[in-house]
Amino acid sequence: MRPRPEISAEFEEHRDLHWRREGTRQVETAFDAERFIEQVGFTACLTDSRRPGPSLYVAVCGRRDAVLPRHVQKDEEASRTWELKDELVRRGKVYYGKLARGKATFIAPRLIPYFNAVWGVRRSEEPRRLTKKARAILRVLRREWEMATSDLRGESGVTDRVAFNRALDELQAAMLVVPSAVYYQPKFTYVWTLSVGRFPDALRRRVDRDDALREIARGFLAGAGMTVPGELARVTGLSRPDAGRGNRALVAEGYAKMLSDGWYQLAASDTVTSSATLAMR
Repeated sequence: MRPRPEISAEFEEHRDLHWRREGTRQVETAFDAERFIEQVGFTACLTDSRRPGPSLYVAVCGRRDAVLPRHVQKDEEASRTWELKDELVRRGKVYYGKLARGKATFIAPRLIPYFNAVWGVRRSEEPRRLTKKARAILRVLRREWEMATSDLRGESGVTDRVAFNRALDELQAAMLVVPSAVYYQPKFTYVWTLSVGRFPDALRRRVDRDDALREIARGFLAGAGMTVPGELARVTGLSRPDAGRGNRALVAEGYAKMLSDGWYQLAASDTVTSSATLAMR
């Protein structure tokens, strides 16, 4: 098995600072969470230290080595992260949905156009790229605008729970549908709405795909300080070639340096170049 690339101590500290992996900077409120998401650009919701990239859960814990317990329902920090997720969904100031590979992700408004340029589905492409069940759900939401899960299943005719959930995941991955509220009484349910209704300007803005790859790479590298082979692809769901294109675009404009194949660091980090080079060996 190939050894996992190691990040130097200096860049781990850079990540501690930017990804709120410190007790003095941990996320406690919805306002804190929104600021955190705006600063990092995008973040996973409930991943832990075993997965690369920023995480709201890790930021709530405020420590680098945070690991989700087996029974998350009984864990105070996991429960607080879930509560914050629900509150952020209700507030609607940051984008939330299951994006590439079904990973629950928050996106800052400034990066929504770039994610949409890569993963979004235009209306003219829907018959070709969306399944029949996904299109049935989408038709209902375009007519009603907002609907709870059980009502949406009935109105769309996609009554099988597994098929319905799969179609909803498909629509979320295409950045067409997002949850707008969560209720626990009288029974647990999400309320679903059209993404364009919440973020009309960001989702209607046309962006070149190469520009989108560059800005997604910039969003990750700014917080990471440096990135190792395959890391950007694992965090975002981009293919490795697309991740490489994004990173190389940052090198071309002088924002980043390419240390070796797949290894990039912020160009402003001259003082830790030697440490990063040693970590690559």
